[in-house]
Amino acid sequence: MLKDKHGQPLNTTQVAQKVQGRVSSIWLEFVTGFLWWGVGELPLHHLRRFFYRLAGMRIGTGSTLHMRVRIYDPRGVKIGTDSIIGEQVVLDGRAPLLIGDHVDIATGAMIYNSQHDIRDPHFTAIEAKTQIEDYVFIGPRAIVLPGVTVGKGAVVAAGAVVTKDVPENTVVGGVPAKQIAQRGLTEYSYRLGRARWFQ
Repeated sequence: MLKDKHGQPLNTTQVAQKVQGRVSSIWLEFVTGFLWWGVGELPLHHLRRFFYRLAGMRIGTGSTLHMRVRIYDPRGVKIGTDSIIGEQVVLDGRAPLLIGDHVDIATGAMIYNSQHDIRDPHFTAIEAKTQIEDYVFIGPRAIVLPGVTVGKGAVVAAGAVVTKDVPENTVVGGVPAKQIAQRGLTEYSYRLGRARWFQ
């Protein structure tokens, strides 16, 4: 009798599900590798967008992803219009990741929606939708954890670790991130504009 990794017996249906899941997981690893080593190194935004969309990402008009962005399951990632994703950003699509319009995510930021449950004896994965609303700025090397919503116009300071929702127009920083200021705007009308060609 076949058993799972925890030693529990598996019936025929469960074995078929495990095989299907493993094949799907391996295929996704190939896609992720291709996007990382192949597409991520292309020095042209248009080509990168073409392949990211082909892999299942939804990318709005005028939005761009700079080189070496790391994407986990592109099918779960949706980016609005006129948003810029900086170099070496991590976008986790294992659960829905929704990025709004006019969002600026700086170099090296990491946005996750899947993590391990450290209190579970089997260390199982927990997945939760993560949402970045319109006009948000996320600073370099900031980390946004699963299940978080960053409200419209909010700012996440460089290096912050966001573990809970950020209200609209709020500036947060630190580990874990806490409110440090208000942005002081009630209306937003800016556009991020053209991204540099070879980034």
